[in-house]
Amino acid sequence: MPLKVAIQMDPIAPINIDADSTFRIAEEAQKRGHSLFYYTPDRLAYQEGRITARGWPLRVRRVKGDHFELGAEQEVDLSTFDVVWLRQDPPFDMGYITTTHLLDRIHPKTFVVNDPFWVRNYPEKLLVLEFPDLTPPTAIARDLQTLRAFRARHGDIILKPLYGNGGAGVFKLTSGDGNLASLHEMFTGISREPLIVQKFLPAVAKGDKRVILVDGEPVGAINRVPVQGETRSNMHVGGRPEPVGLTDRDREICARIGPLLREKGQIFVGIDVIGDWLTEINVTSPTGIQELERFEGTNVAEKIWLAIEKRRA
Repeated sequence: MPLKVAIQMDPIAPINIDADSTFRIAEEAQKRGHSLFYYTPDRLAYQEGRITARGWPLRVRRVKGDHFELGAEQEVDLSTFDVVWLRQDPPFDMGYITTTHLLDRIHPKTFVVNDPFWVRNYPEKLLVLEFPDLTPPTAIARDLQTLRAFRARHGDIILKPLYGNGGAGVFKLTSGDGNLASLHEMFTGISREPLIVQKFLPAVAKGDKRVILVDGEPVGAINRVPVQGETRSNMHVGGRPEPVGLTDRDREICARIGPLLREKGQIFVGIDVIGDWLTEINVTSPTGIQELERFEGTNVAEKIWLAIEKRRA
């Protein structure tokens, strides 16, 4: 049965249609006969008991430079839709958090993907804390003394903003690096949020694996290899995607976390695995489905919509 689908996302005009997961999800929805409505997060509102959005009916097409067509701008009541996609990119700031509170008010009658309550309570770098035996040594702190003590115990470390994304603000610090205090001063000068620090994993030189799960089940993986001289492997900063299979360890990790993801309504999730260690569970706006489809022929967008349609039924 055709569904009315609203997509809350960043501006659609500048996206890369060969890489953007939201575009592929919209393309597959359209193929399945679902109608699309598009709006940006700043156009979401609460109005006297109603959750509304100002946006446009949407058609997409795989034509570079001409990949979308908008209907007349209109204000809609999102409770009249079957599905709303929460797909804007982090940073996971109070603006992002507010959208989850608003969308909470229509879910689950209107099915919000991923479940906004658990997106809010289980952002990428915090959900992994539920599985300390699967992750490298980790600390979350704003206090410089705590960060120094962690490095003294573990040697080389990765320091990054707790609510960042796309590799922005990620630093590798060796055991003797003198910049820890300066970085701490910089971060705490621009934000009141704590930092996250993890033991550096040398295996990242061979790649940072993105494993994609649909409704708690792994459907495939891609490897993201950092460019020479770079620690970060994120594709936003030049990481090279490569085909890769799932290992027994990957499947073990997925078997542990999958039931929780399914229970909490996290339909589309991308986890990051370096060597044998889980480093992030991405629930806000995961990517990688187009690369996986090119490498393996796996139509992840179809699997996502099958899971949504099953839940709606």
